[in-house]
Amino acid sequence: MQFADRKEAEAFLAAHPEVRSIELFIIDANGIPRGKLLHRDELLAIYDNGRPLPSSILALTVQGEDVEGTGLVWEVADADCWTYPLPGSLTLQPWRASPTGQLQVSMHPTQGLPATPADPRQALSRVVDRLKADGFHPVMAVELEFYLLDKQRDAHGRPQPALQMNGIRPEAPQVYGVYELEQLQPFLDDLYAACEVQGLPVRTAISEYAPGQVELTLEHRFDVMQAIDEGVRYKRLVKGVANKHGLQACFMAKPFGDRAGSGMHLHVSLADAQGNNLYASEDIHGTPLLRHSIGGMMARLLDSLAIFCPNANSFRRFQANSYAPLAKSWGVNNRTVSFRVPGGPAKSRHIEHRICGADANPYLAAAAILAAIHEGIREQIDPGAPIVGNGYEQATEFLPTDWLTALRALEASSWAREALGEDFLKVFLAIKWEEYRQFMGEVGEQDWRWYLHHA
Repeated sequence: MQFADRKEAEAFLAAHPEVRSIELFIIDANGIPRGKLLHRDELLAIYDNGRPLPSSILALTVQGEDVEGTGLVWEVADADCWTYPLPGSLTLQPWRASPTGQLQVSMHPTQGLPATPADPRQALSRVVDRLKADGFHPVMAVELEFYLLDKQRDAHGRPQPALQMNGIRPEAPQVYGVYELEQLQPFLDDLYAACEVQGLPVRTAISEYAPGQVELTLEHRFDVMQAIDEGVRYKRLVKGVANKHGLQACFMAKPFGDRAGSGMHLHVSLADAQGNNLYASEDIHGTPLLRHSIGGMMARLLDSLAIFCPNANSFRRFQANSYAPLAKSWGVNNRTVSFRVPGGPAKSRHIEHRICGADANPYLAAAAILAAIHEGIREQIDPGAPIVGNGYEQATEFLPTDWLTALRALEASSWAREALGEDFLKVFLAIKWEEYRQFMGEVGEQDWRWYLHHA
């Protein structure tokens, strides 16, 4: 694990005397930033000696509640665990009303114990190291879909798409609509500007398949840790910029039952140490290495599903003809499958993994994908014939569409324990089982609507 040099902090403080506060955060099992707001005078000490955070910070539900079953709360007396800054993560938060910095940290391999094994970034780092040891350098890019919502709820108290500049609330999908993007111009301008300040390689903006739904792509990185770090920081940035505009950026997998869900598509390839794409091929079906990679991902899809779809809401996204995949399937230039090999020049050949909801933790999703690819290569797993045409109609091996089945599959998976680390998996499953119990124990609006008068 590489941590940042003190010179980075010295240069930042010299360049930004106006900054008084710095948001320090670590990413938890749910992909949520957790941390503190520090004074600038505390910054250099963090680079020199690290910063303690309680062990329980990596043992929280999505609602921020302690989960005692993780073993990271009372069992270890909620011990201080030392974190250190990640290189390149010290930036401004340009959406803040007052000049504020931002710093991402990760647990130290030894000083961070007992919390270190529960750090999702560490889980990814271990997978990447194993691939590199075999001569494979993973390359990744992140795509994230999200909804822009009004802070004001509708007449029923439910979320609703944000008003456009013209005062009209969008109701039709208007997929790829350029006029819809024009209506978002102030938000997008601030978003791109903020990304430039933070060095995030955000590229194409698309009006996605629902009113108020947007997708922006991040450029691929040869360093996969950098790619995922940037994806995590981008998500934090989107929420911050939206808030500045009086909006809410929503990364729920399925916020509306009658509208498209939001996914996180991860684009992946393998390179050699010099950066040459090992998937590169004039054959649109790719090299044997590419196909074995897909075979591994297909073989471990059920084991990984609770990582890709970590919440109850995640599974509401899986509906036919919704552009969300439903089965173990792959194809070339085909958006109805789970693993898509995009068209394009031979040198750009790669795989688009389309399973994850936008609510997935990018570190864990990337770790599961790469570990499955590694197994597929080692075992030379054949993915079978690619799907040609409508994958929804041709699907034979369907994904489970419920949280319980996915959690049980992850719990029973010896592969997952090896890939992600047994200690990490213990923490993650403890959190998810606690969330499952809480979710199933809560009586919601739908229960009243369905059963109050008819049970």
